[in-house]
Amino acid sequence: MAENNEFFREVDEDYRRDQFINIWKRYNVLIIAAAILIVAVAGGWNYWRHAERVRAEETSERFDRANRLAKEGKAAEAERDFAAIRTDGPAGYATLARLRNAAETAKRDAGAGAAQYDTLAADKGLGDALRDLARLRAALLRLDGSESAAALTQLQGLAAPTNAFRHTAREMLGLNALRKGDIEGAGRWFDQIAGDSDTPQGLRQRVEIYAALVAGGPVTVTEAKPENAAQPPITR
Repeated sequence: MAENNEFFREVDEDYRRDQFINIWKRYNVLIIAAAILIVAVAGGWNYWRHAERVRAEETSERFDRANRLAKEGKAAEAERDFAAIRTDGPAGYATLARLRNAAETAKRDAGAGAAQYDTLAADKGLGDALRDLARLRAALLRLDGSESAAALTQLQGLAAPTNAFRHTAREMLGLNALRKGDIEGAGRWFDQIAGDSDTPQGLRQRVEIYAALVAGGPVTVTEAKPENAAQPPITR
C-alpha cells in the first residue's frame, strides 16, 4: 500500500511539473513582463517617496527662511519667498505659504490681505477648517473698516456652535458690541462663551473681565461742567 501511495505521489508531481512547463511555454513572456512591471512599479514608488521627502525637507528650510525674513522686518523678501513656495512647493507647504503671505500683505495693506484670505476661503481644494480660518482673518481685518457690516455677518456665521473658531468669533462680536455701547448684545455673546464647555481657560478668564464691564452698563461722555458743578463729566 505504501508503495502504491509513493507511486501515485510521483505521478502527481510529474503531472504538475508537466503542467507548469506547458504553462511556462505558453505564457513565459507575459510572466516575465509582469515580474518586470512589479519591480519597476515598486522601484518607481520608492523613488517617488524619496524625491517627495527630499522636496519637503528643502521646502521646510525655505519656509523657515521666509519666516525669519518676516520677523526681521524684511517684508518684501519674505513675501517673495512665500510666493515662490506657494507656486512650486508641496501642497501642505504651499497652503501655509499662502496663509503667511496673506498675513504679511495685511501688515501693509489690510484690504489686500483680506482679499488674499477671501481667495483661500473660496478654495474648495482646502479643508473646511482652513477655509474658516481664512474667513475669520478676513473678517477681523475688515471689522474696523468700511466693510464692517459684512465682517460682522461673517463672524456671526463662524460663531455657530459647531465651528472650530467660534470662540474667537464670539469674543470679537462681544467686544465689538461693547465698544458700540450695545451692552445687551455684548452680554449675549459673552454668555455663549461662558456657557460653552469647550471654551479655553484663557478666554474664560477674559470673559470674567468683560462680564464686569457689561454689568457696569454703558459709559457716556457728557459735556464738561464748571469746576464747582456737582456732577462729574463721566457717568455710568
